[in-house]
Amino acid sequence: MSQVSPADKRRFPRERYSWGGGELGRSRVKHKQTTLVPAKTVRRLKLIVNADDFGISEEVNESVVRAFKHGVLTSCSLMVTGAAFDQAVKLARDNPKLNVGIHVVTVMGQSVLSKSEIPTLVDEEKNFSNNPTAAGFKYYFSKRARVELRKELAAQFEKFKSTGLPLSHIDGHLHMHVHPVIFNAALELGAAYGAKRMRVPQEERHLAFSFDGNQAFKKTVHTLLFGGLALYMKKKLKRRGFTFAERVYGNLQSDRVNEQYLLYILDNLRAEFNEFYCHPAVYESDRVLNDEERQHLREFQALMSEIVIQRLTDLGIELTNYFDLEAKR
Repeated sequence: MSQVSPADKRRFPRERYSWGGGELGRSRVKHKQTTLVPAKTVRRLKLIVNADDFGISEEVNESVVRAFKHGVLTSCSLMVTGAAFDQAVKLARDNPKLNVGIHVVTVMGQSVLSKSEIPTLVDEEKNFSNNPTAAGFKYYFSKRARVELRKELAAQFEKFKSTGLPLSHIDGHLHMHVHPVIFNAALELGAAYGAKRMRVPQEERHLAFSFDGNQAFKKTVHTLLFGGLALYMKKKLKRRGFTFAERVYGNLQSDRVNEQYLLYILDNLRAEFNEFYCHPAVYESDRVLNDEERQHLREFQALMSEIVIQRLTDLGIELTNYFDLEAKR
């Protein structure tokens, strides 16, 4: 990752945030170089670039707006129970061309409803379980949990509606929206709230392996699990007239996304309609970052990279969003 360019410094004259460079900006993963194909010889590929967790913190909110205004970001997914929800809504209203979807929360986050309303799902502070596997089994096998879950998801959609923002698309925190119970509830709510657009996380295992051979077992399991669920989802989504991208990138490189990975994905796009998602954030320049924060910063840097911007132009890849994707299909 290169240092901040003079153009970027002029763009942000009162820069308070840490952009990095040096060791933080460089990936230690080596991968095969690809040959660029002139844009005129390939199809016009389309790419949604989405930031998850909008509303979870001010650091994430700031990164989303900056990457939308000056980087390659085209949309984001709003956590309606996030600690910085109000700020996120204000920023979205101030930037009406930023497409905002709903990031449904069913694990590792808070609910809209109180414990008295959904006692099977949350604790006294309205916190969901931090164990996605245990929560997934509960949602599938407990009738009471399923009833409460549908009630909570309806409340999350209703809270999004109260913002007055157009609802771009549906996805889920930790991709829990692929869980059959959550998916079917989100499918009904999406149709009811006019958001017939949903993320289907499916990507090529060989592509992830070619870039980075680490975590082979995890990547294989995720490919099989999400591949099977994607088939189930796509069948039902098509039947209900929903729009979705053919390929979604980021899951198999979770917590390791950086500029080099984004460039690699751009070089290897084959489907006509694609989505790349990430979890960016920026921080005060004097803040000492932990490993998770450093990773979020890397993802922000990738979205702001002039090399990435140039590669999109060289490859003739069109940045888009779920509304435009729906219109073009």
